[in-house]
Amino acid sequence: MKNRKRSNKPATCEQRTRRFELRLSEAERAQFLELEKALGLSRADIVRIRVLQHSKKMLVNTTEIMKLLDGIGTQIGRSGNNINQLAKHANTLRQQGMLHSVIMRDLAPLLTEYISLQRKLEQSVRRLIRLMRGQT
Repeated sequence: MKNRKRSNKPATCEQRTRRFELRLSEAERAQFLELEKALGLSRADIVRIRVLQHSKKMLVNTTEIMKLLDGIGTQIGRSGNNINQLAKHANTLRQQGMLHSVIMRDLAPLLTEYISLQRKLEQSVRRLIRLMRGQT
């Protein structure tokens, strides 16, 4: 009898008898080997998971998405700066006794809506990043 290693993987119902060949550049091969090492999966398992299990998912250019997310982050930062400037101006007006309650009454719901939208955006960005990493 031959001495064979036992695999810890569950036996599939159907034997895998078909081969699939993939040609890669040296850089792609190195990237693939790095992925294999990082995930602790065989090359075949990586291909099966990405191609067969996630075949309905859209492939995206993560570099482009990260650039767009960076731009969104910049805009959020600018919005925060604008809000801080408005708050500073409102405090100055309040100290001078020139801040009308009508302005505060109108501004409060706008700030509440802004905070709500910012939280939703943060959740969406986190979800998008998890999708890009393949963690969902």
